[in-house]
Amino acid sequence: MPAGAPLIFVLTYAGVALGHIPGLKLDRTGIAVLGAIAMVSGGFVSLRQAVAAIDFPTILLLYALMIVSAQLRLGGFYTRIAKHLAASLSRPRLFLLLLMLSSAGLSALLANDIICLAFTPVLLYTLLPEGYLATPFLLGLAVSSNIGSAATLIGNPQNMLIGQVGRLAFGPFLAFSIFPVVFSLLAGYLLICWRYGGKMAAPMATSRVSDDRDWPPFNAWQSAKGLLAVAALIGLFFTPTPRELSAMAVAGVLLCSRRLESRQILKLVDWQLLTLFCSLFVVVEGVTNAGLPQMVMAFLGRHGLTLTHPPILTLTATALSNLVSNVPATVLLIKFLDPRRLLEWYILAISSTFAGNLMLVGSIANLIVVEQAGAMGVRLTFGEHLRIGAPITALSLLFLLGWLAIHH
Repeated sequence: MPAGAPLIFVLTYAGVALGHIPGLKLDRTGIAVLGAIAMVSGGFVSLRQAVAAIDFPTILLLYALMIVSAQLRLGGFYTRIAKHLAASLSRPRLFLLLLMLSSAGLSALLANDIICLAFTPVLLYTLLPEGYLATPFLLGLAVSSNIGSAATLIGNPQNMLIGQVGRLAFGPFLAFSIFPVVFSLLAGYLLICWRYGGKMAAPMATSRVSDDRDWPPFNAWQSAKGLLAVAALIGLFFTPTPRELSAMAVAGVLLCSRRLESRQILKLVDWQLLTLFCSLFVVVEGVTNAGLPQMVMAFLGRHGLTLTHPPILTLTATALSNLVSNVPATVLLIKFLDPRRLLEWYILAISSTFAGNLMLVGSIANLIVVEQAGAMGVRLTFGEHLRIGAPITALSLLFLLGWLAIHH
């Protein structure tokens, strides 16, 4: 087997895990693009193979859902929800509960990364002037968005990919995932309450934050359009119509607006994430052409370890998701799954999403919360996240494995 493709693969995934290359202004997406370029220019993937490797139905679905979410964001819907939650701030445990329920529910329908991006600044502008400790609420937001997004095939990018490639039906997946999601969300809430106790209810010295927010004002009509689009999408997802076509049609309708310019909506599309996905498809195609996945599977099989065993698949997805984040991990692991075994695809979707709570690098949603909080002077450390994330992840995976045992 030529060493070039595996070397490019290892270097690319190492760079994605690290998040940067020392001395260069490269982020995860830039590193993935370089890896894809190296695979093609090195002759490990032809241009035709590179184009064929990209799962365009997944890219289209993700793109369309970003447009739907942009409609709600520009309509002020997310800000309105967060401000309504602030009415319960005098009862911090209730506030945390409502925050986590809202975050989980919205993440299941509109993707967790987008919800964290919209909620984090509003949450901090609510907490900091009142002097409340922000850490438990930021953790609640990140944890619940990850857990809630595991409930559906559109809750996060990796689930969209798994649903599209595995041709999974929306309803049966939701019916399977709802038990571990609900119990994991409850466990997360109780653990945060136990860990922070009275600290949540004891305001500290009032913090000063500059009011430089540029949130769109609430517009009932624009928000209603976004919500109608979501309702139409969910209904269409229960029909035989391909999800990506349904989503693109709904997104196209939203772009035909007399009030919102299309450039306003398209500006909120996460082109970085779409580029990351496309690049990783090409990188994985290169290492697949070199035969590395087949060699790994053969090696594991000789030692009695195969991904057909639910605990092995669960632990592998968890470990890999925290090494390179759950999106790159999923792009790699779907190569090993059997299209005829739906349960394997369910396990990968839920476990890779739950795994995002273990460490900060396990989920892009976590990084969004940390980076936005840091920009406002609030530091959420790796250790602080791990102290909550590790037990929540362990319990979530136990709930999943227990549910699998019952389901069998």
